[in-house]
Amino acid sequence: MKKFFVLLIIVSLILGGIYLEFNNLFEYKEASGGLEEEINDKDIDIFEPHKEPSTKTISILGVGDIMFHMPQIASAKLDDRTYDFNPPFKYVKKYIEEADISMANFETVTAGNAGGFSGFPRFNSPTETVYALKETGFDILSTANNHCLDGGKNGIISTIENIEDNGLKNIGTYKDDNKVLLIEEVGEIKIGFLSYTLGTNGLDSLLTSDELEYMVDRVDDEKKIKKDIDTLKDAQVDLILAYIHWGTEYQNQSNSYQEKLGKKMVEWGVNIILGSHPHVVQRSEIIQHDGKDNYIIYSMGNFYSNQRYETIGNPYTEDSVMVKFIIEKNLDNNDTIIRDVVYMPTWIYRYVEDNQIKYSILPIGPSGAVPIEFSAELPDKIIERIKKSYADTMNTLNESELN
Repeated sequence: MKKFFVLLIIVSLILGGIYLEFNNLFEYKEASGGLEEEINDKDIDIFEPHKEPSTKTISILGVGDIMFHMPQIASAKLDDRTYDFNPPFKYVKKYIEEADISMANFETVTAGNAGGFSGFPRFNSPTETVYALKETGFDILSTANNHCLDGGKNGIISTIENIEDNGLKNIGTYKDDNKVLLIEEVGEIKIGFLSYTLGTNGLDSLLTSDELEYMVDRVDDEKKIKKDIDTLKDAQVDLILAYIHWGTEYQNQSNSYQEKLGKKMVEWGVNIILGSHPHVVQRSEIIQHDGKDNYIIYSMGNFYSNQRYETIGNPYTEDSVMVKFIIEKNLDNNDTIIRDVVYMPTWIYRYVEDNQIKYSILPIGPSGAVPIEFSAELPDKIIERIKKSYADTMNTLNESELN
């Protein structure tokens, strides 16, 4: 009899548990609008909750022509042997430093002082020029331009070595035939860099034909340009940027050759083209290709030079623009885009201090605003020139918004 009652109690407990579980399940079904509906609702994934795409963002900053005419070299001289070229870059340094990659067109050579330093027509600058650019925050210098052969073969080699000795990298000229295209990876974004020049001021004969072929990248060799682009694409870079030394000097309008070549290069795979050589600011434009926005600025003007209204009668040679790109990569699908383009116009201020010519590259804000150190000291006529420079630069640039 005892065994019967024990068995009866156990069965009762089991049946009671089943009832409670069923009752709880029924109540949950009623409260949630139906158990089957909850499970079969495809809009809700309880195993893989929704997450935002993972992205990486970096910035790239480019500036135009950097030249060192003799008045600039004289203004930087400390004694018979040393120079300090840092002061002219004081007020733009923070913008250049804060970008992940900053670039410029180095339109001179550093071939040594055996024959003396010189400005136009054949440049040769002190090695301290490159040191100052490193201290300012630049990372890459484009050396393919019409002055790259001003010091002959030795000038190309010594300039590249000076750039490397200062911890910078160059694009567009090479010491030997072992050409390796520059690829930099920042924040999981791989960028390929190219540079080409329209010519070398008739100094081709300073190199043999073979040396000219491998030491200087030129725009007239479109097969080589396309091959270089394909090489970078094969390396699976996320973005291709090219400095192109082209156009007509002192002309505010881009010419048909620039526009045709620029569009070809975008179709071949280049995403950003930064123009130099005209020494004045020329327009920019957005070109869509393969569903993406690509960018060309035909000329960024003179970032640092002695060309100005007082010296050559052209006020536009005092104007320039720093162009900053915000690059974004979606790590989930490896899609990389130009998310934004930011312009910062600049103006080269030449003045006399302690009976010596001095230079400062001034960043210009809206309405001609300049660094506070200068705002209360500049003569009215200089303030008007700065305001005009800002207006001219911003009116020239095509400020189309990226899609």
